[in-house]
Amino acid sequence: MIILLKLAFFLKNYRKECFIGPIFKLFEAILELLLPTMMVFIINNGVARHDMNYVLRMGGWMLFMSILGFCCSMVCQYFAARASQGFGTTLRDAVFRHVQTLSHSELNALGTASLINRITNDINQLQLAVAMLIRLVIRTPFICIGAIVMSMMLDLRLSVILWGAAPIFALILYFIVKRSSFLYSSYQKKLDRTAAVLRENLSGVRVIRAFAKITKEKKRFSETNDDLMNNALKIGHVSALLNPLTTFIMNAVIIMILWVGSSHINEGTLAKGQIIAFANYVTQILLALIVISNLVVIFTKAFASAARVTQVLDTVSSLPESPADAPHMIKNSSAPLLSLHDVSFKYSRTGDMALSHLNIDILHGETIGVIGSTGSGKSTFINLLPRFYDATEGQVLVDGVDVRDWKLPLLRKKFGIVPQKSLLFTGTIEENLRWAKDNASLSELKKASQIAQASEFIDELPAGYKTLVERGGLNFSGGQKQRLTIARALVGNPEILIMDDSTSALDFATDAAVRTAINKNYTQSTVIIVSQRASSIKHADKILVFDDGLLVGCGTHPELMNGCEVYREICLSQLSSEEAYA
Repeated sequence: MIILLKLAFFLKNYRKECFIGPIFKLFEAILELLLPTMMVFIINNGVARHDMNYVLRMGGWMLFMSILGFCCSMVCQYFAARASQGFGTTLRDAVFRHVQTLSHSELNALGTASLINRITNDINQLQLAVAMLIRLVIRTPFICIGAIVMSMMLDLRLSVILWGAAPIFALILYFIVKRSSFLYSSYQKKLDRTAAVLRENLSGVRVIRAFAKITKEKKRFSETNDDLMNNALKIGHVSALLNPLTTFIMNAVIIMILWVGSSHINEGTLAKGQIIAFANYVTQILLALIVISNLVVIFTKAFASAARVTQVLDTVSSLPESPADAPHMIKNSSAPLLSLHDVSFKYSRTGDMALSHLNIDILHGETIGVIGSTGSGKSTFINLLPRFYDATEGQVLVDGVDVRDWKLPLLRKKFGIVPQKSLLFTGTIEENLRWAKDNASLSELKKASQIAQASEFIDELPAGYKTLVERGGLNFSGGQKQRLTIARALVGNPEILIMDDSTSALDFATDAAVRTAINKNYTQSTVIIVSQRASSIKHADKILVFDDGLLVGCGTHPELMNGCEVYREICLSQLSSEEAYA
């Protein structure tokens, strides 16, 4: 319940709807409760006395009350729809914005598939719960209590039967809620797993086909899907008991009431109209209990969904922003552009160190090459610079200021990053290139594209820079996507350009042309090139050599060839002796 109250904050802009909607629904319930009593008057005063005018007059009032009740119900429905849809929109926006503040560590822990499910499926479930809260949560108990009170006014002895059925229904409700709440939580986790498998299969369909693993992946998805289905069936088996048990109990109550009531009629202590009204009130209670049973299912699901959504909102980023009242940072103009002082890093508290005791200085305008075997810590190193992660130990400094003292937007504006995995967004080429600079002119886009060697294929496209980019850039080759992502980073004219193995899909000539053009046109920028190719970083001002999380070499190509065995082995495995020592 506390979890649900936390999310009630997102209904603050819909207080009016949450107040007015139940009032109209309550008025409709009052009208509904009055109808059986009016039927008593019609039978006892109209039918019994053969007074057709009385019957028609009272029937007209009943018709008017029914129409008025219908109108009240529609007004409530309107306000419930406004509140629930507004709540869902506000909450979805808040969760999405919060997710954007989380670091890579939290995003990895929560998982992409799970986050998508929480923002869509779980919030949809909460929307439904809000709508039902406004429409039925007040009305339904009022109908139950009101029908019992009205029946007590008709005949106190018969109403005892209703009170006797209440504990039985409460026990059934308790059993269903206790059993189904655990199953719903398990169902949501298995739904996340199914979404993850589906996402992997859809995004990796080419790899699956290339390795002829379609049958294996079909089996894996079927197993995951069957597990989800079995869990859903268990939920269905438990939930399916509620309606028939409720109906059975209340029908048994009706039979007992008719049987006991018939004896009261024979004794002359109960009128025929009263027993009919009593049966109508029991029917109203039965329908209300069926609604309650459905509400139990809806709110049990909503509780599980609320816990998952709240977990995201309660997740605190491991990269806290510096406080607004913190003293203004003072840059040191004489300090190196980038400095790492005894930096160590591990991805989890219990894991091994991915990087250990790094001490590196990078000056303004330098071209830095980063090389090492797979898993040696190259990408981890560059992820620490724009503060995608915080160092576990030591300090990372930019302009002599600890990255933890920088405002993240200001810090990351200094960087232009070309990631390992080339990712383009749906839209046009022009829109993708303007990510680094919203107001970039077409001439700036063309210049960046020329430097990235992308203009040669963009100019050949019929729509040029207006060409649509399909989801993930599927209408471009790997090399074309890499060149577009390089151009996107260059448009912002970054002070620090990081290229994380971003030319792996390019041929050697194009790779060399890109590096030459960048060095020629961005002389004031510090360029950090991460590459598996020795030829790509051979001419860098400084080369950093990583091996198993350690910096084992730092210097120029000739210095490392003579003094770093790891670097020498990498070069000789890729280049001839003449090229390596040239």
